[in-house]
Amino acid sequence: MLRSVLLLLSGNMATSGLLFARNLVVAALIPVEDYGIAATFALAMAAVEMASSFGLQQQIVQARDGDDARLQDALTGFQLLRGVLASVVLFAVAGPLAAFLGIPEVTWAYQVLAAVPLLKGLQHLDIHRFNRDGRFGPLVVTNAIPPAVSLVLIWPMAVWFGDWRAMLGAILIHAGLGAVVSHVVADRRWRPVFDRHLWARTMTFGWPILLNAVVLFVVFQADKLAVGRIMGLAPLGVFAMGVTLTLTPSLVAARTIQTAALPRLSASAGTQQFTRQANRTLVASMAAGLAIAMAGIVTGWASAKVLTGTDWAGLAPLLGPLGIVQGLRIAKSGSAIVGLALGRSGNAVLSNLPRVAALIVGVAALSQGSGLLVLIWLGAVGETCGFVLSAAMVTWRDGVRWDMRAVAIFAVGTGLSVAALVWPPAALGAVGAVVALLALRRGPA
Repeated sequence: MLRSVLLLLSGNMATSGLLFARNLVVAALIPVEDYGIAATFALAMAAVEMASSFGLQQQIVQARDGDDARLQDALTGFQLLRGVLASVVLFAVAGPLAAFLGIPEVTWAYQVLAAVPLLKGLQHLDIHRFNRDGRFGPLVVTNAIPPAVSLVLIWPMAVWFGDWRAMLGAILIHAGLGAVVSHVVADRRWRPVFDRHLWARTMTFGWPILLNAVVLFVVFQADKLAVGRIMGLAPLGVFAMGVTLTLTPSLVAARTIQTAALPRLSASAGTQQFTRQANRTLVASMAAGLAIAMAGIVTGWASAKVLTGTDWAGLAPLLGPLGIVQGLRIAKSGSAIVGLALGRSGNAVLSNLPRVAALIVGVAALSQGSGLLVLIWLGAVGETCGFVLSAAMVTWRDGVRWDMRAVAIFAVGTGLSVAALVWPPAALGAVGAVVALLALRRGPA
C-alpha cells in the first residue's frame, strides 16, 4: 500500500509541478494582462469539463463489475459522445464568452480550444481500470508526459508569439499527447459502444457528480469571471496566479488521497474494516489540508520581498488566505471520498453549497468596491461551513464514527494558521498539528 501511495504521490506531484512550472514560465515571459487572457482559457476548459462530468473514472473503479469489458466499452462510447457534444458547445459559445470578458478579438482562440474536449474524449479508460488492481503506473505516465512536453515547448512558443497564444498552444499539445499516451499504455482495444442500459446506469451514477461539477465550477471559476469582469484582466492575472499557486498542491493531495483510498474503501464497504479505512481517509485529508494552508502562508512570506516593485506585487498578500481556503477544501474532501465509496455521490454537492452562498456574497462585495481579500475570506467561511456539513453527513447518513481527537487537532491547527498571518510564531503550532494528525493516522482507528 505504501509503495502505491508513494508512486501516486510522486506522479501527481510531478504532473502538478510541471503544470505549475509551465504557468510560471508563461507568467514570466508575457505581460500580466496577457496572462489574464491565458487564464480565461482555463475558465473555458473548466466550463466544458463541468458540463460533461459524469464520473466515468470513478465508476470504473467503484462499480463491482468495473473490470467487465462490456461496461468499459459502454463508458468509452459515452465518453466519446460527451467529448463531441462539449466541443460543439464550446465552439458555439466562443463569441459570447469573448464578448462577456471584453476581448472579442480572442474569439478564434476559444473556437480552437473546442478541439480539446474531443481529444479528451478519445482517452483510453484502461488507465483508470488498472487502479482497481493497484496498477497506478499507466495513469501516472499518462498524466506526466503531456505536461512535460508542453513545458519544454512553452518557452520557444512564448518567445515566438510573445503573448497569450503560447498558452493556447501548450493546452492543445497537452490534450493531444494525453490521448495518445493513454492508448500506448492500454491493454484492451479501444472500442466505443452504444448501450442504452449501461448509459442509463452511468447517468444515474453520474448526475450527482455532474451537479457537484457545476457547483465546483461556480466555486473555483465564477470568482475569476467576476474579477475579470469587474476589476479587469490585470487583477485577474494576479488573482489567477494566486489560485494556481495554492490550488496546485491541493490537487496533488486530492488526487492522491482519492485514487489511493477509493478502491480500498469500495472493497471494504459493508465490512468491519470500513470504519477504520474511512477514518484513515478523513484524517489524511485533514492533515493534507493543514499542510497546504501552511505552504500558502510560507510562500506568501517568502515571495513578498521578491515581488515588491513588480507587476505581481499584489500577489504575496493573497497567498496565505488562499492557502487556508484550499486547505479547508481538502480537509472537507475526505468525507466526499467516503460517501463516494458507498455510492453516495451527492455528498460532495451538499458540502459545497455553503461555498456557493459565500461566493454570491463575495461577488456582491466586489461589485461594491471591496478588494480581493474580502472575496477570499468569505470563501474561507464558506469552506468552514462546508466542512461541518460534510462531517455531519458522514456521521448521520453514512454511519461513520469520526475520531474526535483528529477533529479537535484540525480545528486548533486551522485557528493557528489564521493567527500566523498576523503573528508568525503561531505557524509552529500549526505545523505541530499536522505532525499530530499524521501520528494519529498511523495509530489504531
